[in-house]
Amino acid sequence: MPTQKSAAKAAAVSADSSSSEMVRLTLEGLAPAVGSTKKRNRIGRGRAHGQGKTCGHGHNGEGQRAGQSSKRGFEGGQMPAYRRLPKLPGFNVPNARVWLELTTGELNRLVKKFGSTLTYDVIAQTKHWNLKTDGIRIIDGGALDPKLAAKLTVEAHYVSPAALAKIEAVGGKVLLKSPSDLSETESA
Repeated sequence: MPTQKSAAKAAAVSADSSSSEMVRLTLEGLAPAVGSTKKRNRIGRGRAHGQGKTCGHGHNGEGQRAGQSSKRGFEGGQMPAYRRLPKLPGFNVPNARVWLELTTGELNRLVKKFGSTLTYDVIAQTKHWNLKTDGIRIIDGGALDPKLAAKLTVEAHYVSPAALAKIEAVGGKVLLKSPSDLSETESA
């Protein structure tokens, strides 16, 4: 007795042998592939169907009303993503300046190494300097040695008031450079 599989194989073989004849394709003969279509789910037609009574909208609330729409980006009261994102790292100011900050204590070491005149080019030779540095800021931090800093002359783009007072107290002076001088120095 032949099984269903063998009967199906036999039918397929006979179909292949008859397929050598040319079959004319017409609109009446077109049909979707088997299993590619599904009957439409008619909602609101009783509990047995799975989408009865509330029709898949749940019970009460904004989402169950006709013409419901929530605000774009609304996440149910949770802080929405468009308000959370800028708090994450990586949102830096474009074209931000990177300053080399030197303390008054570090000036002692630089004076010993390079002499009493610390110009922009001299400070650029220090190990603190890198290509991403845009300028020099001198801030208060440590005492200046009066013997070393007596004839100190420093070029910088910014000097804090406390650092300026310390430098002038020992007899030194500060030459402030404007940010426009910065671009001229880089191009040279």
